[in-house]
Amino acid sequence: MLAPKKVKHRKMMKGRRGGSAWRGSTLAFGDFGLQATDRGWLTAREIEAARVALTRHIKRGGRVWVRVFPDKPLTKKPAETRMGKGKGAPEGWVAVIKPGRMIFEMEGVAPEIGREALRLAAPKLSIPTKVRERGGVAHVA
Repeated sequence: MLAPKKVKHRKMMKGRRGGSAWRGSTLAFGDFGLQATDRGWLTAREIEAARVALTRHIKRGGRVWVRVFPDKPLTKKPAETRMGKGKGAPEGWVAVIKPGRMIFEMEGVAPEIGREALRLAAPKLSIPTKVRERGGVAHVA
């Protein structure tokens, strides 16, 4: 699973997720992409599950780019713990996603296979997405 090798600070503040994505909002590498339509956090597990679904459907043909990286630590306090006593221990890693952010891109596959692969990967993510193509939005039934 994706996780940073080294971080400057072990724990991070929650932050606010306002605004839209300016960077990483266009198709930069492939012919098809999965674009976020809402804001949220994507965990490393979600990203990996979607990537596996994508590569399985295209039968390891073509090329896939993962355009997001989970670099924000998520902390959690143990169950049935009283309030106070500091912030919890790091539990996992998340990627902060804003509307418009391109999450996956792919090329080198037939258009119908590419669209179907992205459609299968979309439910693995906890945020709503849409399939994008070079030259406009792909029409997926």
